[in-house]
Amino acid sequence: MFEAAPPTLQIVKEPVAQRLEEVEAAITSMVPADYEATDAVSEYILSLSGKLFRPAILLLANGVGDQPSQNAIRLAAVVELIHVATLVHDDAVDHSVRRRGLPTVNARFSHQIAIIMGDYLYSRAVMELALLGDVEPIYMLGYAANRMTIGEMRQLVSHDTLMFSEEDYYRLCECKTAALMAAACELGGMYGAGFTREPLKDFGFNLGMAFQVTDDLLDYTAPADVTGKPSGQDLREHKVTLPLIAALREMAPSDQRVVRDLFNRPDPPDDAVRTVVEAVGRTGGLEYARSRGEEYGDRARSCLEGLPVGDCLDALHAAVDFVTQRQS
Repeated sequence: MFEAAPPTLQIVKEPVAQRLEEVEAAITSMVPADYEATDAVSEYILSLSGKLFRPAILLLANGVGDQPSQNAIRLAAVVELIHVATLVHDDAVDHSVRRRGLPTVNARFSHQIAIIMGDYLYSRAVMELALLGDVEPIYMLGYAANRMTIGEMRQLVSHDTLMFSEEDYYRLCECKTAALMAAACELGGMYGAGFTREPLKDFGFNLGMAFQVTDDLLDYTAPADVTGKPSGQDLREHKVTLPLIAALREMAPSDQRVVRDLFNRPDPPDDAVRTVVEAVGRTGGLEYARSRGEEYGDRARSCLEGLPVGDCLDALHAAVDFVTQRQS
């Protein structure tokens, strides 16, 4: 008996495909600065922006209960601006050189330009939110952006990276990914049927947690030509994620020494990275992370129970399957 193929992102987006075209047009209209240097970088950033997953789940949340709002288009565009601004800043902080197979903004231009452009996108997002004439979404997305900043700082200032605990990791996931997804889904419900706001917020939080756990797992399992970044990039950047945290608890002292040696080297070679990736797989780290990602996916699904049935709700269920089973 054949297992059903996991849903594609296209299937998830299908109920809001036309509205996503409006979101793309809104983003394009938001970023020009009437200054040639800024506009050139903005154009490049938009070429890197890609899947519009966060705008899609906001629009799907907005459609649950069949009371969609045109304001959701602007909100979805703003959420994407905030997400992209975060990526631009993160790449600069991490000195990353590639994203989705293309040079990062800091690699293509400079670190200074990357920081300035991240700030520009954040400020554009605030300006667009203000046009709604409602203070609450400004606070909600400001809070999410604040949490993302705190998460990055937690990771950056960790003095002994290998002492990063599982609890520390989940706290980081909450800040980096779950906060913005929760806000996106809550805003969709808030500007939609209204009574869906709280369950959709909880859905977005758990979906975000599942997304980040799966993303970190893919760094160990997916080939570079699929993810657009080198396999084991988190290890190269000395980032401790759930697969390694779980594996370290089961590793023999000899494997632990290999990991410690890698983290003591500023620029670990490929063979050292491969050795640690193999050790993590051998000691159950990948299976543990996969199971935790599925647990968060199950929690997300439970948040949708009792909500009005329809294409948008079906697509949110499909989004959980897409997140937990994705390969890139």
